[in-house]
Parts: sequence; C-alpha cells; structure tokens
Amino acid sequence: MIMNPIRKIIDNIKPKVLGKMPFMTSTFEAFETFFFVPKDVTENGSHIRDAIDMKRTMIIVVFALIPCLLFGMYNVGYQHFNSMGVLAETGFWTVFWYGFLKVFWLLLVSYLVGLTIEFAFAQVRKHKVNEGFLVTGMLIPLIMPVDTPLWMVGLATAFAVLVGKELFGGTGMNIVNPALLARAFLFFSYPSKMSGDQVWIAELSDGKAVDGFSGATPLAQIGEGSDVITNGFGEPTSILDLVVGFIPGSIGETSIIAIALGAFILLFTGIASWKIMFSVFAGGAAMAFALQSYTPIDWYWHLCLGGFAFGAVFMATDPVTAAQTEKGKYIYGFLIGVMAMLIRILNPAFPEGMMLAILLMNIFAPLIDYCVVRANINKRLRRVKVRRVRRRKNR
Repeated sequence: MIMNPIRKIIDNIKPKVLGKMPFMTSTFEAFETFFFVPKDVTENGSHIRDAIDMKRTMIIVVFALIPCLLFGMYNVGYQHFNSMGVLAETGFWTVFWYGFLKVFWLLLVSYLVGLTIEFAFAQVRKHKVNEGFLVTGMLIPLIMPVDTPLWMVGLATAFAVLVGKELFGGTGMNIVNPALLARAFLFFSYPSKMSGDQVWIAELSDGKAVDGFSGATPLAQIGEGSDVITNGFGEPTSILDLVVGFIPGSIGETSIIAIALGAFILLFTGIASWKIMFSVFAGGAAMAFALQSYTPIDWYWHLCLGGFAFGAVFMATDPVTAAQTEKGKYIYGFLIGVMAMLIRILNPAFPEGMMLAILLMNIFAPLIDYCVVRANINKRLRRVKVRRVRRRKNR
C-alpha cells in the first residue's frame, strides 16, 4: 500500500522526463529500480528466475554494514571524549552525536563523489547505472581513520571508481576491491595521514587531549615492539576490549561483535560465502600459531586486531573479485589469512597486512579458479582413459 503512491508518482513523471530529456534514461531508471524490481528478464539462453536482483543484493550488504557503522560512530565519540578525560561526565547521546557528525561527512563525500562518477559514465556510455557503489560508498569511510581529510576521501573515492572499476568496464568487471584500492591509494600516497598515534582519534592533534594519552592502535603498539597492548592511558587491554571494540582504529573495523552481526546477515541471506570467511580465519589462525615465537601476543589475538575480521567478512567475500569455484574459495580465503599474518608479523613496515593480502589474492583469484577447473578436467580425463582401457581388456 505504501509503495502504490510512489509507483503513481514515478509513472506520472516518467513520460515528462524521458520525453524532454531522453539522455536522462539511465539516471531515471536508477532511481526507479531503487524502489521497484525491474520487469526486464533474460530473453535468450538459460536463466533462473529469482526475486532478488543486483540492487537488492547490494542493499542487504549495506544493511549488514549498519552495525559496524553505528558502533563506529559511537566509538569515535567515545575515543574523543576519553582522550579529553571527560567521558564519565558525557552522556550516551552526546558521545554518539559527536561521532555521527564526524562520520556523516565522510559518508556524504564518498557517496557524492562516487555516485557522480557512476552516473556520468552511465550517461556517456548510455548504460544502466551500476549498483555496486551502494556498498563501496559505505565501505570506503568505514576503513578510514576518522580524521582523514574530506578532500582525501573524495580523491581516494574518485581513484577507486575510475581506476578500480570504470577502467575495467564497471561493476562486475573490476579485478580488485575498489574500497581497498581507495585505502591503498591513501596509504601509499599520504602515509602520515593513514598511520601514527594521533590520526585514529578525532581532533586529538588540537592539543586538547589529556596529558599522557596515546591514540596508538594495538597493531601500532606491536609494530613498535611493545609486548603489552594498552589503552590510551597505558592500562592493559584485554581480549574482551578487542571483541567489544572500544579501541582506536578505523571507523568500522574495531568491534568483533558488530562485524559478527553483519556476517550473520550475509550468511543467513546467502549473499556471502561461508567457505571464504571460514578459510580466511583458518589460514590466519594457522599462520599466527606457526609464527607465535615472532609475536609478543597470543596467536588468537591477531584474529581480533586491526581489519582482519572486517576484511574476512566484507572484503574477501566480494563475489566479483573473489574465487568463483567451490574449492577455489577455500584456497583463496586460506591464502588471504596466511598472507595477512605473514605481512603483519614479519614485516614491521606494514603492521596491518589484511589490505595488501586481499588485494594480492584478488589478482590471483582467476589463476586459482583456472587451476581448480583444469585439475577437475584432468581428473575426468584420467577417469575416461581408465574406463577405455578396461573395456579393451574385457574384449
């Protein structure tokens, strides 16, 4: 009933808009299909009728990201007021509202820049608007430090969309995850803005932080050779603190509980592959355990630190850039976990590791699928040869 008035409004506007401005077809269709499932079906070849389309798939991923987004907003305010020493006197909504305003502008810039480029390319090419940026526009701010300048977010978003997607043909054709490409672009172009003790706390650099407070993330502390992870005031951090997420870090990557809620939504709806998620954690756990003597913390802590869990759930499972074969998904995910821990533990220059590991395996995903398919073909050919030999002997 609620959608009927919207349907009437769209039907009344459509001939007026497309009659006078036919070049706006792609833009108008993008907004129309946002509210209603398109009636177009595949006319040639075999196809499966389903109630879900690409736009609905992307919306489900956005819903799965909301727990991380909401907690990230609160954690931004939490870390800010904690650094000022007034957290105990500050109410919940004041803390959340401060974080909301900080994160909102990052989201706004990400979507404005990305969607503008997407719509422009769709109009020029006279193609339909790709829905992939609905997720990418949310992911980019969530994997950034909260104090990332807005112009950097816009620049990184433009680079990710232009080079990471449109250069290869748009959504479904990209070979690497666009959101991670945006993060990598800033990491290597402006390292001082993406690492260090102060960038993870909103406005910590303005001199208002309590004396002795440090905004260093747990991974940054390990990278500096510390054998004990502490909070901003030097107090030991427990594994429970990492699971809940009240620690400095990128906006959406700190809370394991929020990430787990998102993972449940993705798995329950069948959007993401549990094989990739499981194998990423398995590979990370195996390598962290094997390299236990090289790290000052227990191996299982690494599964909760940095962007490992967030990357395993939302980045590695990207259906476009991940492996497509069933066996390939296990191999792909396992190697991501292994590479992330190798980079994190053995290379002090890159204390995170997850970003580089996923981007690297995005490149090798087609090769993994090729090897799996080729091995399956060879196995079937050997089976046929054996049967032929047996038939000849019987004769």
